[in-house]
Amino acid sequence: MNTFGVYVPGDSLLHRLPAGAKLLALLVVISATLFVRDPVAALTCAALVCLAYPVSRVGIGHLGTTVVGLLPFLVVILAFQTFTAGWRTAVVLSAQLFTAVVLAGLVTLTTRVADMLELFERLARPLRAFGVRPERVALVLALTIRSVPMALTAWRQAREAYVARGLSRRQHHMVVPVIVSLIRSAEAVGEAISARGLD
Repeated sequence: MNTFGVYVPGDSLLHRLPAGAKLLALLVVISATLFVRDPVAALTCAALVCLAYPVSRVGIGHLGTTVVGLLPFLVVILAFQTFTAGWRTAVVLSAQLFTAVVLAGLVTLTTRVADMLELFERLARPLRAFGVRPERVALVLALTIRSVPMALTAWRQAREAYVARGLSRRQHHMVVPVIVSLIRSAEAVGEAISARGLD
């Protein structure tokens, strides 16, 4: 059961890889992209990450959702960095951010939440000696991962509602509905956790 509504069932190689291997690969790839300084190379990395979506058979629609939610931030970063550091730096930084977010989204889409929880709990076990409960750490990390697509979904729903009302040029008015939606989602998650006896 997909409790957090993120995992997309499948049988691709990425789906079958252990959660630990995927997170390690995510860390390695993102770290490697930080050393890229050429705009063409940075954009190539971003394109390759996009190709991983159809290869993993999670659907182009999920890639589109991630890109749409990320686009406003990329535009701001691209404009600011172009003005302060030049277009080459702007393109590289934007491509690096794009690669990191899109790749992290792919890992989330192809990894069961239960597998994530088990991995985080296993990694946090040494902290038990300091009075930390590993299951709490795992739950917090899993909820953090879930919060990213949750925020993107809330923003997309608010945008669609405003476009339907002909208010597409007043996107700053979407902030309050998005915040309210996230608060409601957080309350629902909190109630579910309490109902299961977790504190």
